[in-house]
Amino acid sequence: MASDAGVRTATALPRRVAMLSMHTSPLAPLGGRETGGMNVYVREVAARLAALGVAVDVFTRRASVGEPEVTPFAPGARLITVTAGPKSRIKKEEMPELTATFADGVEAFRAREDLRYDVVYSHYWLSAAAGAVLAPRWGVPHAAMFHTLAEVKLRARASESEPPVRIEAERRLVQSLDRIVAATEHERRLLTQIYRVPAERVAVIPLGVDLEQFTPGDQAEARSRLHLERQGIAPDARLLLAVGRIEPLKGLDILIRAVAQLNERQPAVLAIIGGDDRAAADVAKLSALAEELGVAEAVHFLGSRPHEALPDYYRAADVVVVPSFYESFGLVAVEAMASGVPVVASRVGGLASTVADGRTGYLIAWRCPEPFAEKLEVLLRNEQLRRALGAGAAERMRAYSWDAVAAAVGALLGALAVEGQTAASA
Repeated sequence: MASDAGVRTATALPRRVAMLSMHTSPLAPLGGRETGGMNVYVREVAARLAALGVAVDVFTRRASVGEPEVTPFAPGARLITVTAGPKSRIKKEEMPELTATFADGVEAFRAREDLRYDVVYSHYWLSAAAGAVLAPRWGVPHAAMFHTLAEVKLRARASESEPPVRIEAERRLVQSLDRIVAATEHERRLLTQIYRVPAERVAVIPLGVDLEQFTPGDQAEARSRLHLERQGIAPDARLLLAVGRIEPLKGLDILIRAVAQLNERQPAVLAIIGGDDRAAADVAKLSALAEELGVAEAVHFLGSRPHEALPDYYRAADVVVVPSFYESFGLVAVEAMASGVPVVASRVGGLASTVADGRTGYLIAWRCPEPFAEKLEVLLRNEQLRRALGAGAAERMRAYSWDAVAAAVGALLGALAVEGQTAASA
């Protein structure tokens, strides 16, 4: 499931990895403005690398006074919070000027603990900027996964805005990294075409899914466990589900317009999981849109939910919808399909690689409500088709295990560590 780019030369796993996740903790609840698939990735890969015998320290910025400095979250893996700026939650836009301070905090912890890391593995551009300070200081290789790239987001949705400091930093960082991890071949092509990164410096390693947690199950039992009626959803409702951050790039306005176009003979309700207090303005806009279109009673904003609760929400749904303007991989789609539920998604980014059109769900080429409504109606009126696509989805997702992802990441980081040691001794 992984490209061998940058992996072939590995002779051993690294002994100790510094994994940087500056702007968001992998242990934070999902669905907030800064939490999503990346949080799951960092937590799962760190835990499974540790299970392979690699000591993993994940560093994040301290976002509250009460956070402990060190929190073990799996045998051999621990989260370290570093003070950089105020000990409170701040916006990502305020963090670029804190990357050097964050790097200094990571170094202070390393020195105090008398540790030696074999490689730095950074996540998102802010962490990569901090890693670009630490890796040369420590004399070790630096790998990074960007998860999203500013110029790609801007091309996906013209109304998106990204700070110039991010655009400039990503342009610089992609050229200095020893290896970039991309989730799909599509992302590697973007890195080579837009950013002119040599293909051999990009390793393609897909994201994964917990195949023990996300499994097919009985829909009625899942709905009963969730007590959907307490959330305003009838136990026998045709249920559409969307999961993730609530922001314009996720295309939820398109989905609400699609719900408004559904045939009245196939009524459905839409449950949206995600959003925190900082998403209040976006939720208000979407609620107003639903009211304007006459479907306010059919649209339910459930707020954020613990990751461990998501399998039942997926199983309770008839269809999971991912109408995003861009997804670098599309972890929600993968989790839904592993749970045996068909997915209707935009044909963008990693979704085009993970959703098999006509076999595990449908891909929509145009980001407008009509084609979404058309495919949703097809699925809502045909239970046999839903079951067939759901079964095909669960079968296809068997290849996407976090253990396989961690093994590929370990091989890559091991190869880099060997290269770094060889260069140091030359």
